[in-house]
Amino acid sequence: MTRARQLFDRIRARRTQLGLAIRVTVAATAAYAIATALHLLLPLWAVLTSLIVTQMSVGRSLKATRDYMLGTIGGALYGGAIAILIPYSSEAGLLGLLVLSVAPLAFIAAINPSLSAATVTAVIVLLVPTLHHAHPLTSAIDRVSEVGVGAVTGLLVSFLVLPSRAVRQIRASAAVLLELIADALAELLAGLTRGRDNDALHRIQDGIGTAMVNLNAIGSEAERERAARLSSGPDTGPLLRTILRLRHDVVMIGRATVVPLPVEVQLRLAAPLSEVSTVIARFLRSAAGALREGVGAPPIHPVHVALQHYAEAVASVRQDGLIRGHASDTAERFFALGFSLEQMHQNLGDLDRVVGEWSEASTDKTARVAE
Repeated sequence: MTRARQLFDRIRARRTQLGLAIRVTVAATAAYAIATALHLLLPLWAVLTSLIVTQMSVGRSLKATRDYMLGTIGGALYGGAIAILIPYSSEAGLLGLLVLSVAPLAFIAAINPSLSAATVTAVIVLLVPTLHHAHPLTSAIDRVSEVGVGAVTGLLVSFLVLPSRAVRQIRASAAVLLELIADALAELLAGLTRGRDNDALHRIQDGIGTAMVNLNAIGSEAERERAARLSSGPDTGPLLRTILRLRHDVVMIGRATVVPLPVEVQLRLAAPLSEVSTVIARFLRSAAGALREGVGAPPIHPVHVALQHYAEAVASVRQDGLIRGHASDTAERFFALGFSLEQMHQNLGDLDRVVGEWSEASTDKTARVAE
């Protein structure tokens, strides 16, 4: 029973990926069946197109479909026009047309990668007639038809078969980022009193950067879904901006904690710094859990208290002159740390508000379903 439960939990944790695998399978099968029923020349292109446009979320599928269709239509028109308007009678002539077809479209695709399908389509439209003795116009029509069948099939499957909305995915991605920020903050603040494991910190920082890129991509997909009225939910902008500012806070704290504090300062700040680290990390992880579950934001009052205790300890250190006599860069790092924590304090307040908005949106949606 325990093993079965563990297996179920692992599958449940990967339900988004499993859903994508099912959608891709259905899309490929359906595209081939439809292309065969319509007697298209190359059902292969319908199948490949359905694989390309069936993405992790509906928003990403919309963009992939739009980009691939625009590239295909543009490439078919250009390649067909080249083949019809410039006839050839030798292999050298065909080679010249191939260069004329590929070079400008490859340049355009380098400027705008979303049109990369145009180059492939132009080559297909130009060369397929040499294999099947078809007219270039017929080749262009076949290519657009095949891609159209695959694109429409993939998009419909994305909507109808276990649809995955980017608005849901953004909760999970934001939660992962908040947990990574919590880990980085704890490692950084611990370094002020016991030194720092730079390898561990670099791994965490690299993970934060990768997760931030992923979150921004999902945010764009979520906004695309909202614009098309395919999903509802709060504006993703405030959540993304708040998390980005928290990441910047971690970077600034990292610069202020390059080396440990002087021993006499450590003795005075060890306890309040430990409290700040524990409380803020707990708040970030609780906020991550709240985003995942769509529940209310965790209480932020302990964060206020911990940072107030730290501010009082810093004031005491300054009053007793413990920073005097040390190198100027030590004093700069000491004050920079206080400034960075104050900035993080403000951004944590914004996070508290944003998580509350996302939890209210989840509650409203549940209430509407119940009605």
